[in-house]
Amino acid sequence: MNMRSLIPWGRSNNQQAPTQYRSNEQDPLLSLQRDMNRLFDDVFRSFESRLPSMGAFGSFGSFGAPWPSVEITDTDKEIRVTAEVPGLEEKDIEVLLDADVLTLRGEKRSETEDKDRHFSERVYGCFERRIPLGVEVEEDRIEARFHNGVLRVVLPKTEQAQSQVKRIPISH
Repeated sequence: MNMRSLIPWGRSNNQQAPTQYRSNEQDPLLSLQRDMNRLFDDVFRSFESRLPSMGAFGSFGSFGAPWPSVEITDTDKEIRVTAEVPGLEEKDIEVLLDADVLTLRGEKRSETEDKDRHFSERVYGCFERRIPLGVEVEEDRIEARFHNGVLRVVLPKTEQAQSQVKRIPISH
């Protein structure tokens, strides 16, 4: 839902108050309402700009962004998940499958003590991404590989899941 649609008279689209209110420009309640609308407009604009559309794909890390960044490819035979986890080693990452949800979990630890750090833009801490698969996969054939900060997970679909894929022709 677009939160801005709930705010009357937003500044960004240059709409004005209905004509019945224009004659009372000095009305303190109208002035207060405009100020409050402006405040909410500013808050939601900054919130929307920092919040990517995620759906059900994971929890937020620092700075309002999902971490790690993932790429999901769904073909007729398999699902491929690629996650960027720079600065981590294989031992810092855990890959879990529970029902039809793939979970990527890990932790990036700081390399220096807090007392020694003067400034840092690096992100540290725990992360967890939950990716609903929506299909059955062959659990014994799942492969996970980690190389140069990139985790690749291949989840082969079961024969039943592959047969449920139905191509729908598009007509003119």
